[in-house]
Amino acid sequence: MSSAYKLIDHAYDVVVVGAGGAGLRATFGMAGKGLSTACISKVFPTRSHTVAAQGGMSASLGNMGEDNWRWHMYDTVKGSDWLGDQDAIEYMCREAVPAVIELEHYGVPFSRTDEGKIYQRPFGGMSTNYGEGVAQRTCAAADRTGHAILHTLYQQSLKHKAEFFIEYFATDLIMDVGVCRGVLAWDLATGELHRFRAKKVVLATGGYGRAYYSATSAHTCTGDGNAMVTRAGLPLQDMEFVQFHPTGIYGSGCLITEGVRGEGGFLTNSNGERFMERYAPNAKDLASRDVVSRAMTVEINEGRGVGSDGDHINLHLEHLGPEIINERLPGIAESAKIFAGVDVTEEPIPVLPTVHYNMGGIPTNYHGEVVTLKNGNPDTVVPGLMAIGEAACVSVHGANRLGSNSLLDIVVFGRAAALRCAEVIDKDEKHKPLNDSHVEPLLDRFDRIRHANGSISTAELRLKMQKTMQSHAAVFRTGETLQSGVEKMDAIYAEFDDIKTTDRTMQWNTDLVETLELDNLRDCALATMHGANNREESRGGHAREDFSERDDVNWMKHTLAWIDDKGKVSIDYRPVHMNTLTDEVEPFPPKARVY
Repeated sequence: MSSAYKLIDHAYDVVVVGAGGAGLRATFGMAGKGLSTACISKVFPTRSHTVAAQGGMSASLGNMGEDNWRWHMYDTVKGSDWLGDQDAIEYMCREAVPAVIELEHYGVPFSRTDEGKIYQRPFGGMSTNYGEGVAQRTCAAADRTGHAILHTLYQQSLKHKAEFFIEYFATDLIMDVGVCRGVLAWDLATGELHRFRAKKVVLATGGYGRAYYSATSAHTCTGDGNAMVTRAGLPLQDMEFVQFHPTGIYGSGCLITEGVRGEGGFLTNSNGERFMERYAPNAKDLASRDVVSRAMTVEINEGRGVGSDGDHINLHLEHLGPEIINERLPGIAESAKIFAGVDVTEEPIPVLPTVHYNMGGIPTNYHGEVVTLKNGNPDTVVPGLMAIGEAACVSVHGANRLGSNSLLDIVVFGRAAALRCAEVIDKDEKHKPLNDSHVEPLLDRFDRIRHANGSISTAELRLKMQKTMQSHAAVFRTGETLQSGVEKMDAIYAEFDDIKTTDRTMQWNTDLVETLELDNLRDCALATMHGANNREESRGGHAREDFSERDDVNWMKHTLAWIDDKGKVSIDYRPVHMNTLTDEVEPFPPKARVY
């Protein structure tokens, strides 16, 4: 059926897939270096999910008290539960300060102190002097930091004359004997298919939170890049580590930023008790997200949840007063009113742990180059392919991401990818020829899904997958629930063969878009469930009641998961990079190594 589709060809030095913060930072960085750059996005760039990031971006500026990039690095390694790659973490924390200053110069309207410096708020897990004090490290633009950054990066991309292909759905990578040569995309407006040739393809497609029933993620967060990688025969890394944000609005999942607790907000149970003082006596409500989410779940499970069903927790900020709320948390006040019917100046917000972030993704090095395990080398670079942002697993977040490290991650590694491309791409080099055999299987897959005529609807199968993930790969996990989840997800994966696509048209076919997205989500969900069942320990966001302790002897390693076209999952491992870039001892003095 591939002959039924006419392809429109394009050729660029770089093609970036995704126009969130990571994709836009890479796009304008590459265009600014003189590389011909295209950015493909299935939504308008300023609608990308980065726009929803609220709390801020971490950097050891020291504007609100003493700070040091080494302390930031220590917090990030510790927060990762020692699964983060320390070379990448050092790179990120050292580059954080110039990255924020750079954004300021590009036009990001950060909130200001009375002295005119960038305002910084405390966030969970961020400390001074290797855990002794609380760091005010998170640079904020009120509670709309992601919105401010995304708009600024889009403006810079336009200024540097990058080319945008907006409302194009990237379906597959074009691979040539292990080398990525480009990407196939569908223009949703015209219905045409486009073949983009590139010397480097950069995947910046975001996370896959929509594999779960309740998530803070936008409905566009469907793991598109991750699945494109699995279909290309490459692995995903650490997919078992899924972060539940402690404070999603009860009933809707809409995010309430950690910045609320950074500004002095606190959680209470049905007894009115500030229970986090029992679980984390020092950090209290600003403990890392995995700790707070599990504490809330324990309170609910032990009968101290609030509400008529006792199934959620209260988040208080009414004591802050209207002036502080309106200045620093205006978006939160609006969201609470819309989604919970709550006036935050007078009553608490009902909240519940909700899927928020995927620590796992496409394995890369700190340049953003995709790596795989080949011939015994776990750091083999895949030619022509890069990944950045939440789609990637660098791994700076390890088993658990600290709040405000995600905006930092996308900016630093978007920039790193641009620098790497400028270094390795020869602008004068001609593209190698491709024949039709490289795209025929991709067109056949597209056509097969477009004309699928089974008995189960996309919405029905998607809901089944989401409920299974929510029940069997949640905040707390056991071998029994995970094994049951594996069996159910294997069956759901196979059921896709019986999917029904009712709309066969090529223009604005949302039925086909959602079916393609479901195909992507099922790969991500399958890798998550199998990885969680395989990892017999508790670490960061992966908490198993039957293996309640962290096991550094057997499990201080990254999971790699391959998925074949029949849904069979194969697992292997990569070592954690325990050496820093500079081999400095200073970031980890003896007292900081006790863990």
